[in-house]
Amino acid sequence: MRGWKMVPALLILLFTASTSFAAGFRLPEAGVKAMGMGFAFTAQADDPSAIYFNPAGLTQLKGQNIMVGVTYVRENGGEFTGTTPLTGGATASETQKSLNFYIPNMYYTRTTSDGHVAYGVGVFAPFGLGQEYENENTSIFRNQVTKIDLMTVVVNPTIAFKINEMVSVGVGVDFMYGKAKLNGTPVSPVVGDNTAGGNMYKMDMEADATAWGYNFGVLLKPTSSVKVGFNYRSPFTLEFNDGDIDISDISQANRLALAGPPLGPGTSLSTNAFAGRTSYSGKGKTKVALPATATLGIAYTAGRLTVEADADWTFWSSYKSLTIERPRVLATVYTGVPTPPTTQVPVLGTTTSNKNWSDVCALRLGAEYRVTDPLALRAGFVYDPTPVPAETMGPELPDADRLNYMVGVGYKVGPWTIDVAGMYIDKFDRTVTNPQFSGTWKGDAWLAGLDVGYKF
Repeated sequence: MRGWKMVPALLILLFTASTSFAAGFRLPEAGVKAMGMGFAFTAQADDPSAIYFNPAGLTQLKGQNIMVGVTYVRENGGEFTGTTPLTGGATASETQKSLNFYIPNMYYTRTTSDGHVAYGVGVFAPFGLGQEYENENTSIFRNQVTKIDLMTVVVNPTIAFKINEMVSVGVGVDFMYGKAKLNGTPVSPVVGDNTAGGNMYKMDMEADATAWGYNFGVLLKPTSSVKVGFNYRSPFTLEFNDGDIDISDISQANRLALAGPPLGPGTSLSTNAFAGRTSYSGKGKTKVALPATATLGIAYTAGRLTVEADADWTFWSSYKSLTIERPRVLATVYTGVPTPPTTQVPVLGTTTSNKNWSDVCALRLGAEYRVTDPLALRAGFVYDPTPVPAETMGPELPDADRLNYMVGVGYKVGPWTIDVAGMYIDKFDRTVTNPQFSGTWKGDAWLAGLDVGYKF
């Protein structure tokens, strides 16, 4: 959208892009140490990324800490084999573009000398969605979507209190900035003497929005070797109320998609859409409900080894539908011969897509072995089920259950801490039949992350 709010827009443009790496379009890549342990970090929460994973853990830090990092993602293009409304019943193949993304994180924390109060601020990208199809003019999904982006960044000031040696609590306020893009190429069906059935126009939509939320966490230390953590993040509602809609390449032969029976013998059809123009601009709006999340974890330390198991809930049932409001543009339709009567038919207007996603719980396991005081080796595993039901799954997010495998290394050099991690996402093949498509999807991705921290 034109006229972005400058500071959050710069954060978006400089530090982040959109993608989808947890089931649905949630991004848990907010800390590289945590990633190396399968994001099973809610009970440990012992570096500045505690602001995201469990703010109560900030009381475990000392002095002032800064940590910045980035996760590089290679999303290999998903492959589809099957039919869509544009293949005429014939089996076809489609491959999404392979895309590269960068997910940032930045944290500052400070703990009082007595260790009873800690505070700080974090910047991270908790949600994102990005898909793009190879050719917007010929894709078998072009009548639904050719490219989609949803980018978010959150600024999260946080404070934590150490109640006693066993209990700490933390709370934060979340300011979210979001940007959304959607491209598509509607296709005209064959109706009556209108036999072209070609692309009608290209449509690009872009908008931004802001939202507020909150988060809180609890950390328990019942024994010297056991920690229990809980973290909750509230839902967000991004209301994109002033989006830009740009329509270009309006076809003179295929400007209007007409549903219904053929017009019959001896009739003709022509249209005058968008006042005969080849381009058009207007305004639109939509609303995206982003889910609340909650995580419960337990960590156990024996000597040099720490292991943790987390149950992580994402309450995707809040995502019930997606309504896109576009200006209602009418076309003049001429039917019949030799003197055609006219009628007015809407070309643009409001559309609603049912989603009806389900709440899901991911299971996370992680381990760290401290080889020496400065060197730590890590590994993790996640089972991450999809919230997307088969009957509403679309080409904007052909999601599936997935298994995630992680490894990581941490090293300390004086006041510096360096963490690196790698992650492979193995998405299950998924076969679906619904009005959007009938066929099988395949896909995977891999990630590499680096965090650098400094204590002073």
